[in-house]
Amino acid sequence: MKKRVFCTITTLILSLTLVFSQESPSEEDFYKIVTPPVPEGVILEVGGMTHLPDGRLAVATRRGDIWMIQNPNGPKPYFRKFASGLHEILGLAYQNGSLICAQRGELTKLTDKDQDGKADTYETIYAWPISSHYHEYSFGPKIAPDGSYFVSGNVAFGDEEWWAGESRRPLRGWIFKITPDGQMEPWATGVRSPCGLGMIDGELFYDDNQGDWIGSGGIWHVKKGAFMGHPAGLKWANTLPNSPVKLTQEQVYATIDPRKTRDKNGNAIKPENVVNEKFMTLADMKAKFPETQLPAVWLPHGILGVSNAEIIADQTNGNFGPFSGQLFVGDQGQSKVMRVFLEKVKGEYQGAAFDFRSGFQSGVLRMTMANDGGSLYIGETNRGWGSAGDANQGLQRLVWTGKTPFEMKAVRAMPDGFEVEFTLPVDKKSAENIASYAVRSFTYKYHPVYGSPTVNEAKCAVKGVQVSEDGLKARIVVDNMRRHYLHEIKLEGLRAAGSYWSLVHPTAYYTLHNLPDGDKLKLTDVTTKSSAPTTKATTARLTDKKAASAKAPTFEEVKPLLAKNTCLACHAVDKRQVGPAYTEVAKRKYSNEKIVELIYNPKPENWPDYATPMAPMPQVPRDEALKIAAWINSLAPKSAPKP
Repeated sequence: MKKRVFCTITTLILSLTLVFSQESPSEEDFYKIVTPPVPEGVILEVGGMTHLPDGRLAVATRRGDIWMIQNPNGPKPYFRKFASGLHEILGLAYQNGSLICAQRGELTKLTDKDQDGKADTYETIYAWPISSHYHEYSFGPKIAPDGSYFVSGNVAFGDEEWWAGESRRPLRGWIFKITPDGQMEPWATGVRSPCGLGMIDGELFYDDNQGDWIGSGGIWHVKKGAFMGHPAGLKWANTLPNSPVKLTQEQVYATIDPRKTRDKNGNAIKPENVVNEKFMTLADMKAKFPETQLPAVWLPHGILGVSNAEIIADQTNGNFGPFSGQLFVGDQGQSKVMRVFLEKVKGEYQGAAFDFRSGFQSGVLRMTMANDGGSLYIGETNRGWGSAGDANQGLQRLVWTGKTPFEMKAVRAMPDGFEVEFTLPVDKKSAENIASYAVRSFTYKYHPVYGSPTVNEAKCAVKGVQVSEDGLKARIVVDNMRRHYLHEIKLEGLRAAGSYWSLVHPTAYYTLHNLPDGDKLKLTDVTTKSSAPTTKATTARLTDKKAASAKAPTFEEVKPLLAKNTCLACHAVDKRQVGPAYTEVAKRKYSNEKIVELIYNPKPENWPDYATPMAPMPQVPRDEALKIAAWINSLAPKSAPKP
């Protein structure tokens, strides 16, 4: 009897040890990347994609071709060229038997009238003026509920002032609507690089890329007459027929100095961030000019992409995982896809953004749901800008394995904090420990500088938590919630019930514009216990000292930290990507402390031949940053580091 009890206890201990020590699954365990075979000689720098009712996949390229792919989900898809000779297609839609695409200077309708698999007519629906500048991309269309088309126009950039977005021709920096019979209506302005348009439940959204006047990437709800922030397009606000925008460039420049200054030799001076300056935010602009439209969701630069692209909604009713109705957003620079949960509070969209799936072979520019209802086609190009993937172009498919990942399914604003909904029940012990949660808030500057560091950062103390009976929701009471601020919500201490898995993506970024009405939780109704150490400052100092004196970690040891903090999205060990290789950084012979300082406050001028400046990364824990720095320096020939 005693032996049997002993064996039972031993078995239980071994089982618990296995549960608590097993590695948590990662993205690839739930969503597999499949690369369909492509015929030799077919180059798919994908600019647009759409499915046809008969199951074919239409793929448009930046090189001006449109391919029809039969049996796209099968082992031997068949490629046939449908059209060619077009000018840089950056969007594709299907309507009433025809394909509609945005070329650089026109919206074009292509029809196969004799049903031989090739376009017979190329019909101009509407043409707009262009200059010779390479950056005047045109994106779209997205089809409105009334059958009209929305198109967006990228700004050009200055000749001498190469950093400054310009609207050299009408409709550059605008989103405009075109009817099927070719009538154009200006819709909204203030866009910089509006690569991603999305028609969600009959409403138009777009995303923009960080740059001058745009502090970080984000997703905007596009209202007629809105101004999204970049002043270049305002040049035409009073001259375009039927313009719904009344704000002028002069009004913006009178409020925010455009910093068009020159040195003693008459050369233009590129605006740079000023650390200790009095600044305005986009929310301050909205307070002064109500037509200013704030992003529904900010996508923190360098964390959730660097060149945001296509926006689509999951309308598969659960066939693509537990995120039905949510948005997926591609990113060209980091070769990945993010996920966004939107909600409407007091008439305005807001919500949470999460990482979703990385590791694509090239920059993710276009996406469309496959006709099998359970996978997502990814159209890719790096266009010479560089991307985290190795290839210059490609077509891939993201397939759900049918397994449910342990994720934050949604984050909702509450009158006194947030409610987090999970895809699987949480372990109650970890979920009722407020040390499992960390919240901070920040925002961005509104200025003519390329991007913005995070500013006005503040911790938001978690005062208590209430976990639902079924373990699928945790409501946290949070201090210091601020309107129009981004709230970073980290749940690194949470575990799944039974498996004790950690969250695949433990961080959400919630953009808060309005707090909903309703009852606040009483502290008597929440758990306030915490396992957090009481001497945080002492612990931090000891951690710093230990990390600084420890032997440099190996790549295998530091790789999880690089992945967790999204470093690998822009940097590789020994090759150039969006940013320099780590071996190149190591040649600079910075001290560990200097590298940490540059992680938190990058100096783009140190790497002038890289088009995309690195974003400040203050969210990287200091002990992890020191380990990363020590590993980087281990890649350099041994010599005394610079102070």
